[in-house]
Formats: sequence, structure tokens, C-alpha cells
Amino acid sequence: MRDPRSLYEPNPAVDVPLGLPLVAGLTGFADAGGAVAQTTEYLRSTLDTTVVAEFDADELLDYRARRPIIVFDGDHLTEYRPARLALDLAKDELGRPFLLLTGFEPDFQWERFSRAVLELVERYQVASFSWLNAIPMPVPHTRPIGVTVSGNRSELIETMSVWRPTTQVPANALHLVEYRLHERELPVAGFVLLVPHYLGDTEYPAAAIAALEAISAGTGLIFPTEVLREQGRDFVARIDEQVAENGELAKLVTTLEHRYDAYMAGTSLRSPLTDEDGEVPTADEIAAELEKFLAFRRSDEEPPHPV
Repeated sequence: MRDPRSLYEPNPAVDVPLGLPLVAGLTGFADAGGAVAQTTEYLRSTLDTTVVAEFDADELLDYRARRPIIVFDGDHLTEYRPARLALDLAKDELGRPFLLLTGFEPDFQWERFSRAVLELVERYQVASFSWLNAIPMPVPHTRPIGVTVSGNRSELIETMSVWRPTTQVPANALHLVEYRLHERELPVAGFVLLVPHYLGDTEYPAAAIAALEAISAGTGLIFPTEVLREQGRDFVARIDEQVAENGELAKLVTTLEHRYDAYMAGTSLRSPLTDEDGEVPTADEIAAELEKFLAFRRSDEEPPHPV
């Protein structure tokens, strides 16, 4: 195998703090509800990001299967939009840094790519690795989006994973990265969003919101979600109108609701994002609690004043 480090070009101008969490989401194979694509695009467009390392698309991408976009304007070409796979340094809503791996899923050289990611993980002494995936499931849009958690973060698995099958599934590149990181005992969590199957081919904003909530649970990072939540309310309102006008669809949703409620009644699972009453705190409440926590940490870590 050729040197995995030659698969990417590091940015020598960026100073990366050591010990950050790394969040990853790659698109290409399966992405129910557009969860991964929406989430990664939203993060890169709303957060402050700087390129840390960019991977060589010519080595990893099958251009004939996933052709890049070029813009034709009347009689000439004006813009070429190459595929991108890169590791960025980003900051969450409170200004805390983390690493963000986004872009296309490699078509080729998975082993070399995974070793390159592991090399970056070691170089920057990554504290934890969290990644996103989304699959269609027979669940209703009128209930919260469930999550299946893989990896070695037992606290996340116990509090969040609503479905724990033993099965064979088609792998993607980040499955292999998780597998290799698990071997090295780095804290790793894969969040698989269980998206209503009848919305699998849409861009479902609730799936992106659920993805951001999962990342927050795994990393403690806080992200802005107001725009997505507004889009989600509009989207659900349109879906509800269609359901009300279609008897067969309404029957399907009702059946899925009964099955979902019966399944959830058999578990005591409670999301770490909810309070004792099962309510999700607002962004202001989360920020206030976090500020209190940080203030407590600062006072606890400050040396005592001299007498």
C-alpha cells in the first residue's frame, strides 16, 4: 500500500489544537431524508471553518458514477464545481473548536483512506470520533426520529440506541474507519438515524435536526438549528396536508404510529437531551446550563488566592 499520508494535502497555515472531537459525515451511498448531506452542508455554511487537510479526489472518486457540476451560461462555461473531501477546523455556536470531516464517500482505496484518517486522528490527538448515517425505516413522521448507535461509547448506546439488531449491512467507508478506531480503543460513536421510509427520498429537515442533536449528545458541542426547525415545521405541515387528503396514506401513518408506540412502550429508554418530563430544552436553556457548568469549571480550576 502506498503511503496514506500522500492521499491528502495538509494546510501548513492552520494551527490545530490537540485533543479535539472529530465529527464526520460523508455522502454517496445511502442517505435517507438527506440527513447527512443537509447536516454537513448546514454546518459548513453556518459555522466558521478552515481547511486542515484536503483529500485527492482524483485518487478516490469515480467521476463517471458521480459527475461534478459545471455551469453553462448561454454559450460558455462559467464555473466548475469539483467534488470535495476535506477535514476542516470548525467552531460551534459557543466558539469551541472541533474537527469536521465532510464531502464525498470514497469510491476507491478504502483501506488507504481509513489509514489516512487514522493518521490524522493520531496527529491531532483526536479525543473522540462521531459520525453520521441515515437509513429508511417503517416509522411515522409524527414521532421523534430514532437513532441506533454503534461503536464503544456505552453511555450513548444505553441512553440513545432504540434499535439494536444483529444483522449484515452493506458497509460504507466510515464503517471501516469506525472499525479501525474501535481496534485502537479510541472513543467512537456512529449515529444511524432511522428516517420514515416514505420520506427517504426527500430532504427531511427533521432528520438533520436529529443528526445535530445526536452530535451534541456525543460531543457536547452546540449548533444553531433555528433555520432548520423553521424549515421542518413548514415541511411537516405540507406532509400533514397530504396525509389528510389521502386515506391510504393516513391509514399507513396510523398503523406505523401504533407499531411505534407499542415498541417504545416496551423500553425505558430516555434521550440524554430530554429533562425528567421528557421535554427537550430550548437552545437558551442549554446555553444557560452550559455557561453555569463552564463557570463552575473555571472556579474549580483557578488557583486559590494568596492570603
